[in-house]
Amino acid sequence: MNEPNNLLHWKRVIALVDMNAFFCSVEQMDHPEWEGRPIGITNGSRGSTLITCSYEARAYGIKTGMRLPQALKQCPDFIRVPARPERYAQISSDIMNALGDITPDIEVFSVDEAFLDLTHCRVIYQDAEVLGRLIKKTVHEVSGGVLSSVGVSTDKTWAKYAAKLNKPDGLTIIAPQDLLAVSESVPVTDLCGINKGIGKFLNDRGVYTCGDMAQLPIGELARRFGNLGRRIWLMSQGHDPDPVTTNVAPPKTIGHGKVMPPDTRDKQVLLTFALHMSEKVAARLRRNGFKAQKIFVGFRGKEQWFAHKYPMLPPTRDGRDIYAICVRHIETCWQGLGVFQIQVTAMGLCPENGQLDLFHDVPVREDKLNKVLDAVNERYGEFTLARSKLLKRSDMPNVIAPAWKPTGHRQTIPSTGKQDKN
Repeated sequence: MNEPNNLLHWKRVIALVDMNAFFCSVEQMDHPEWEGRPIGITNGSRGSTLITCSYEARAYGIKTGMRLPQALKQCPDFIRVPARPERYAQISSDIMNALGDITPDIEVFSVDEAFLDLTHCRVIYQDAEVLGRLIKKTVHEVSGGVLSSVGVSTDKTWAKYAAKLNKPDGLTIIAPQDLLAVSESVPVTDLCGINKGIGKFLNDRGVYTCGDMAQLPIGELARRFGNLGRRIWLMSQGHDPDPVTTNVAPPKTIGHGKVMPPDTRDKQVLLTFALHMSEKVAARLRRNGFKAQKIFVGFRGKEQWFAHKYPMLPPTRDGRDIYAICVRHIETCWQGLGVFQIQVTAMGLCPENGQLDLFHDVPVREDKLNKVLDAVNERYGEFTLARSKLLKRSDMPNVIAPAWKPTGHRQTIPSTGKQDKN
């Protein structure tokens, strides 16, 4: 066994697995004719901005966020692929479940990334390279062919940094005895969590690389950024204290938003989008056992948001109550200006089985109807059973939020059963 890779000598063992160009990899796996071709994912067949693109497309300078016409200009053979979020969510869930067989200490960081704490499994695996190859093999076999890059180190920061060094299909190990030498010349802005604002703060104080950080007192960062500042100081030197978190914190809000046809001025279109988002929010509230004490409704204009928060008395989990608030918002706050985006968010969440309100009737009939609605839609797909007005809803697919998780309230894209495509 290579001595630096002997995990029995490591204080902590953290791995980060990153599925390479995940959405595109799934599409190329499902469509062999696209393998090796420059492809990119858009939000539905009408989406004009790239969600992500394959490595073959990146070779032409195409990148996430680029508009479709520009991508086609740079590569006439570029293939636009409408997103299939339910497919990606299902494969991700399968992968995360399989990784749980390697270690129960797993933190789903996003739909295509996960941290694994293998500190308690050192006696089983022992060798870092063997461990890394096991993780890659698991991802490949469970998904049906998705490649991944894996980083193995002693904390989350350097495991994530290692994973991005040899993409695609890489395996990089930064052993504890090598950390100081490796980190010395790494720009601080290359580390996850250090954005441009924090980077400028550090640069202004002569800190450009992780090696420079030792010259800056930890107290100066702590005074400016609190606990985050302390963590930044520690993680730049290979001592990131952040644990792999297996539990997801209870939600503070549950919301949904959608991009609308540019400069929408048709009131009926606004109402249809509002009803769509209201029913999606209500369904997630019920699925996770919450009611909302406040509803946020916002429409984005060309230069600003027209938004407001409305109290709900009594708290609700019914889409009709939320939609009524949206109608009120449109009637009072919208002045006919063009709208580009909608957001409806439930706030002030409380348990659905909490204390009853003495001054309001319990909507027993509505609850029974919602239970039937949820049971049908859970079995046959979102909006299989819905109000007739939703027949004209947007056909743009759901979007996988950065905070997506395979279970719980962050399961914004259900990963089982037949799923709605919008």
